[in-house]
Amino acid sequence: MKSKKQIRHVAIAGNIGAGKTTLTRLLGKHYGWDTQYEDATTNPYLSDFYNDMKRWSFNLQIYFLNSRYQQVLSIRNGTKTVIQDRTIYEDAYIFAPNLHEMGLMEARDFNNYFDLFKTMSSQVSAPDLLIYLQSDIATLVSHIQNRGRDYEGSMSLDYLKSLNNRYENWISNYKEGKLLIINTKNLDFQNVPEDFGKIINLIDSELHGLF
Repeated sequence: MKSKKQIRHVAIAGNIGAGKTTLTRLLGKHYGWDTQYEDATTNPYLSDFYNDMKRWSFNLQIYFLNSRYQQVLSIRNGTKTVIQDRTIYEDAYIFAPNLHEMGLMEARDFNNYFDLFKTMSSQVSAPDLLIYLQSDIATLVSHIQNRGRDYEGSMSLDYLKSLNNRYENWISNYKEGKLLIINTKNLDFQNVPEDFGKIINLIDSELHGLF
């Protein structure tokens, strides 16, 4: 993609179960973009976190922050267009403060984490295009149940609702770059080609505006 500007970084944001990983894979294949996924399979803290959130919340958030920071540096220092599964902003504005508010992360740990995030995020640029997958709770629960990850089995509905509220608030105030909101309630982009085509049309319109 070379014109007035080369699109280097596209990112997909959304709650747990919104379909970020699936859409990242499909868009990477469609556009020929490289893909960067959230580290959910080799993450050494994730299963422990869901079993004991208070004990492992700070460790998990630091791990994700470092992982995403390295991804963004790699994207910006590279020459290819990359689509990223989840952004560096989501942990800082959604997951970490949610854990703190729920009493699952101590104030000193949260403050330490957020200070580190501010330092690291000041060194990197926002995505050229952020795609937010807006989902209701029923859709999220259905997706989570269908993929059957053992460590997500203990996740409470209140936890998921709280995250969703924070996502909506964050997106409504997002000013870092170009934003595309896609409501997934009546879309099955994984299994219905026409639904995936609708998303491609929306993204193409946004990308043309970036050139």
